[in-house]
Amino acid sequence: MIRFPTHAIAAVAALALLSTRATAEEAALRSVFQDDFLIGVALGSRVVGGRQAEAETLAARQFSSLTPENEMKWQALHPAPGRYHFEAADAFVAFARRHQMQLVGHALVWHSQTPAWVFQDKDGQALGRDALLARMREHIHTVVGRYRGKVKGWDVVNEALSDGGPDLLRDSPWRRIIGDDYLDHAFRYAREADPQAELYYNDYGLEDPRKRENCLKLLRGLRERGIPVDGVGTQSHFHLHHPPLPEVEKTITALAGLGLKVMVTELDVDVLPSRGDPGIADINRREKAEPALDPYPGPLPDPIQEVLARRYAGLFQVYLRHRDAITRVTFWGLDDGRTWLNHFPIRGRTNHPLLFDRALKPKPAFHAILALKGSSPPSETGK
Repeated sequence: MIRFPTHAIAAVAALALLSTRATAEEAALRSVFQDDFLIGVALGSRVVGGRQAEAETLAARQFSSLTPENEMKWQALHPAPGRYHFEAADAFVAFARRHQMQLVGHALVWHSQTPAWVFQDKDGQALGRDALLARMREHIHTVVGRYRGKVKGWDVVNEALSDGGPDLLRDSPWRRIIGDDYLDHAFRYAREADPQAELYYNDYGLEDPRKRENCLKLLRGLRERGIPVDGVGTQSHFHLHHPPLPEVEKTITALAGLGLKVMVTELDVDVLPSRGDPGIADINRREKAEPALDPYPGPLPDPIQEVLARRYAGLFQVYLRHRDAITRVTFWGLDDGRTWLNHFPIRGRTNHPLLFDRALKPKPAFHAILALKGSSPPSETGK
């Protein structure tokens, strides 16, 4: 493996920018990094359901792990009391099996994309603690039980930490009704439903020192109480210059120090300007649109491509240094046309945060990552 010092990353990115002839057919991420960690992708039902053959071929060739973007969330799987819709989730199981990919379930307990009825009785009043715990257990046992032996691991609890204020935990309906120990029960129920599946806690913004320390406190508490948590996902919705690489590395080191498996679970790099805190990836966050905040409605300019390539090269340099702790790096989307960042935190923008463009062609960032392993194809100029 070629390891580049920090000052050489810019040269790697510049070389990648010259690789105009190379295509994604010439190298596959899943093969290049097979001795380091799984390389994952989050997909939607259109790709997995066979309606976008070119995208399916690309995803199957490049990635060794698969996460459903929405199809295993409560809203999609269990939209009404006593009614489950498994067809879309079943398609992910079939897709993963067909393409020899590990499947990750996302997410069992979350404050978003969970129907209001989950927290209410038949009269629309708030449930009591015992009733909501029973509802949680039934849902987890039904979903995890159905996919027992077919899913490598589950994001059992997603985004439970607060983004500010004095409290450790977010003021979600789960916490208000059940109490702080709702996470304990969620993990126990998941272990009951599938004793062999890996169980993860997943959150964003863990590169912020305050939130990182709160995450460590939360996870230590779970471990001390004997709660069956096997790993932690740092989502890694990053920007071109935020967070700094030293903070990324501190987070991985700190999480690994707990003895947990570490995963980069939702990686993308936002290239657009933002008014708000770039570390807040709460899907409820919204900002007002204006032309200056959507500067690249056409192709991404070469200078920004180079910055993006340099950013990804820097991140993967960190990941490779910690490959003994990191078990998976998952990109949150296949290509720029399908990224959620086209609509977050401002709807209707044109973002370019991933390794493949809207035509499913590899970007300089793709080649910059491969260059770290000595696998980047030669450029047309031979440089």
